[in-house]
Amino acid sequence: MVLDARDIEIPLDSYVRYVDTGTIGKVVDERTQDGIEWVKIDKTNMWYRAKLVELLDEKDIKKSNYYDKEDDGEVDIETMKEKAMALEDIELDSNVAEGGG
Repeated sequence: MVLDARDIEIPLDSYVRYVDTGTIGKVVDERTQDGIEWVKIDKTNMWYRAKLVELLDEKDIKKSNYYDKEDDGEVDIETMKEKAMALEDIELDSNVAEGGG
């Protein structure tokens, strides 16, 4: 039995969030090594200490507009780049919004 940061059991195929970065993924494997519990998240294919993740409810999992059209949970990097470039093109000026009076 692997427990999260709040001492809640983490079942396989459940969704967790890594508290340090906010990375969300589905638990595809779990193990205990040298007394430390670990979970493997599908999104990054990396192992995380179970005490540093939080078990999520379905309502906690938010869809991002960066997901691709097939909605398979993969991030569309090109869409993210386009949005970042659009933000870079915004010109900031102190004269844009002046109050009356």
